[in-house]
Amino acid sequence: MSIVIIGGNDRMIYQYKDLCKEYDCQAKVFTQMQGAMKKKIGVPDLIVLFTGTVSHKMVNCATFEAKRLKLPLARSHTSSLAALRNILEEHCSQCKNCDRCTLKPATQKV
Repeated sequence: MSIVIIGGNDRMIYQYKDLCKEYDCQAKVFTQMQGAMKKKIGVPDLIVLFTGTVSHKMVNCATFEAKRLKLPLARSHTSSLAALRNILEEHCSQCKNCDRCTLKPATQKV
């Protein structure tokens, strides 16, 4: 599963990625606005938005891309590891058992 994390603290990028690896997820982390960010987001399975540490422009870009690509968007005001762990528990814990995965379309069978 691939995840894009938007926001957070610069010093915690590797901690975010390590936590995602524990859930068998690959993560891209954007803590600051980069040129052509919507092209760099790609098509992940989940977008995580830490709203307390990002600009309105980044929030608008993330929500627009999530709507355009019909991707799930998880928002959290805090950018702590506990907040990310809660989001991953909610969205990724079921991916180890793909039959109950909430991110898969209902028509797809394993």
